[in-house]
Amino acid sequence: MELTPLCWQLLLLSTLVYSTLGQGGAYLSISPDRSQFFKYKSVSLSCEVQGNSAGWRLKRYTVYGERSDCGRKWGKQQGSSCIVSLMPSDSGVYWCESGSGEHSNTVNITVPVGAVILESPALPVTEGDSVTLRCRYQGTPSDLTADFYKDGSLIRTETTGEMTIPAVSKSDEGLYKCTNSEGESPESWMTVTDGAVILESPALPVTEGDSVTLRCRYQGTPSDLTADFYKDGSLIRTETTGEMTIPAVSKSDEGLYKCTNSEGESPESWMTVTAVPVLSMSLPRLLCSLLLGSPYLLVTIILLVKCCRSRTQGDRVEEE
Repeated sequence: MELTPLCWQLLLLSTLVYSTLGQGGAYLSISPDRSQFFKYKSVSLSCEVQGNSAGWRLKRYTVYGERSDCGRKWGKQQGSSCIVSLMPSDSGVYWCESGSGEHSNTVNITVPVGAVILESPALPVTEGDSVTLRCRYQGTPSDLTADFYKDGSLIRTETTGEMTIPAVSKSDEGLYKCTNSEGESPESWMTVTDGAVILESPALPVTEGDSVTLRCRYQGTPSDLTADFYKDGSLIRTETTGEMTIPAVSKSDEGLYKCTNSEGESPESWMTVTAVPVLSMSLPRLLCSLLLGSPYLLVTIILLVKCCRSRTQGDRVEEE
């Protein structure tokens, strides 16, 4: 199955959903800290839990729609870590979850079918950090001259195949990719925030009709300040409680959300809304298909009809 750029983008944006501190005192770390890997490479994912770690499991949601735990068909549990030998089918969103439903930050992993990847941080970076992006080719030489793009625009060409940002700022946050003579990498989102303000929103797709609450949280006190909520760059609502509820989400609610309060602005988070499956076949056609596909059912219905007719005729004779 060929993965579209949109599939990659939606999953990459999901890395912004929760803060690096998570909601339940758990933090998902990844080693090496990258979002893109060549196939057959290994990665270690660890659930770092504050307090009792019992009941916490590493979970994932792949681009193929599979949701499962480490050790079930994928990954090998080693203590608190899960070791994964990567294939394109392992591309998706990973997170830690407790038995009561608490969850950590999410991490996106992309294993493209192509021969070019962009090595960039999978976890958020802090303003002022030095960050190096590497455009890698699976063959030899691996460090070809590369063009680096941010949000679709060319920003730099490097003969070493590496681009360094000495001190990242909020303006450096965005969607990056690279190209060289051998091809183009998938896109990767790089998050820059001090962590003071986050937007809590669903990490996984929600279904049309679900009730969804978005929370704008400040790390200090009070945590629930008055907040402005934005969708696709436009202000949609202001809430004094710091929470915004959509009673019944629809496909039109899908988009890129963020929030602001008196202490700052959250990173943007993509919310995916899936449609409720609709029966595509009309009722007459469905009944026809059932009857044709099941001779025993057809015979039973015919016998029932005949029986009813006979009983009706018998009643009429008795009345006469």
